[in-house]
Amino acid sequence: MKIIVDAFGGDHAPRAVMEGCAMAVAEYGIEVLLVGDRARIEQCAQENGISMEGISIEHAPGIMPVEAEPTDIRKKYADSSLAVGLQKLTKQEGDALVSAGSTGALVVGASLMVGRIKGIKRAAIGTLIPTFNGAYLLLDSGANAECRPEMLQQFAVMGSAYMQALQGVAAPRVGLINIGSEPNKGTPLQQESYQLLQNSPIHFIGNVEPRELPGWACDVAVADGFTGNVVLKLTEGVALSFAGEIKRMLKANTFTMFAALLMRKNLQEFKKKMDYTEHGGAPLMGISRPVIKAHGSSNAKAFKNAIRQARDFAAGDVVGRIETALADIKAHEKQQENESARS
Repeated sequence: MKIIVDAFGGDHAPRAVMEGCAMAVAEYGIEVLLVGDRARIEQCAQENGISMEGISIEHAPGIMPVEAEPTDIRKKYADSSLAVGLQKLTKQEGDALVSAGSTGALVVGASLMVGRIKGIKRAAIGTLIPTFNGAYLLLDSGANAECRPEMLQQFAVMGSAYMQALQGVAAPRVGLINIGSEPNKGTPLQQESYQLLQNSPIHFIGNVEPRELPGWACDVAVADGFTGNVVLKLTEGVALSFAGEIKRMLKANTFTMFAALLMRKNLQEFKKKMDYTEHGGAPLMGISRPVIKAHGSSNAKAFKNAIRQARDFAAGDVVGRIETALADIKAHEKQQENESARS
């Protein structure tokens, strides 16, 4: 399997990207097509002793700045590492793509250049968020600030397919993020989405309040991109504050530092469970080929795991599962129409 990687996306590119690629090749036995300025890539490899075994280079002299207008990816920044990587994915010269570049540019570029799955209204970012008991997939977590009810229905279907294929959840519990559990809570978007989800061939458990999410209330949490991004950033902020407070408490005096030594193994396990680098990146759901958005601040370990996630996404045929699920919804809707016509 060959994974296309944007060498110049992210805060620590290209070194962290390249180190992650080398680790992934050694650990997962995959090939990597690294896209970016050839001279700079070769220089970085030489200066830092990074193995290029199993890694080929596709020259792309340009870099797309994170502040650039996303729609400029097809013309002004057509020679950028991100644009060329997407072109290679479109031509099926790789099985999946990983980038830590501009989220907006990746969403727009993937939607316009690679194309969405037939029938999908909008691509959505799915972020796997760890909890104390497991993890849930939050989508959309930032690609679409404004949504229609049918879009949230599709997010639910895509999220279910992902959790089945990559997390091994047989019947993912799908929850609609809302301000209360009652069906009539929220804005018209939530109320209408509730009805659609209730009549969809998924395991819909109803509304889920944000305070319930850390307790693993569902496997897939559905929301419009604005709400989802607020939930994501609040979760990240609380987690950072919580970790900082634990560290401060354990370093308070000799006794707490001794207690920390006794709890070292438990603390390391807890840190690993809540570490975003273990998941690597967020899948861009709804695109006709596998695309993974790595965090902008990703280190080598995060890139390695993002590549693993891309490999698993492709191997698990998540795109095919989504297509099948969409066909099931259409068949279900057709059946309901026929039953209404007969009555």
